[in-house]
Amino acid sequence: MIRPVVYGADYSAYVRIVRLVLEEKGIGYELVPVDIFAADGIPSWYFDHQPFGRMPAFEHDGFRLHETSAITRYVDEAFDGPALQPIEPRPRARMNQIIGMLDAYAYRAMVWDVAVERLEKTTPDEALIANGLREAAKVLRALTSLKAAGPWLLGEQLTLADLHAAPIIGYFAKVADGQNLLAEFADIQAWWARIAGRESFAKTEKAG
Repeated sequence: MIRPVVYGADYSAYVRIVRLVLEEKGIGYELVPVDIFAADGIPSWYFDHQPFGRMPAFEHDGFRLHETSAITRYVDEAFDGPALQPIEPRPRARMNQIIGMLDAYAYRAMVWDVAVERLEKTTPDEALIANGLREAAKVLRALTSLKAAGPWLLGEQLTLADLHAAPIIGYFAKVADGQNLLAEFADIQAWWARIAGRESFAKTEKAG
């Protein structure tokens, strides 16, 4: 089988989403490092793969894709392995709703406004962090209301929604602010402990 190629940095939440899907499907792949924040800028060749210079990009047997959700749906549908999308329209719509909500409201607030601000800045912007936590609380309340009974966000089936949420909440949980807020949402905290314990999550942890 021709191994797919993922382009991007191992610290990227969105690169990790794609890698989690590949791991859960049992697909071998190559990770080609691309650091869009490198001091000397984005490599010029990368714009042939991702014209906007974002991460990740993907290639399989000459077929190129960018945009994480397009990549993960392709991987689920093009390769053997456990199905990561519900068949029925309503749970599939719920999965897409959760993914869209995470992209629109969770990523910026949880990763950049809270985690990166706290982890990377010598003097964190406390107002930005406070606003990020308010937005994160809205996301966690919504996730709680949308979560089905069972181990995963949609119930008994692990889906792309879980694998999309895991790296975003994973960054959030690296800092005390995130851990403390997550503790207020017992169902999501239990889900987080479950997904963080999966082999795929350990295998895609940033090196070093």
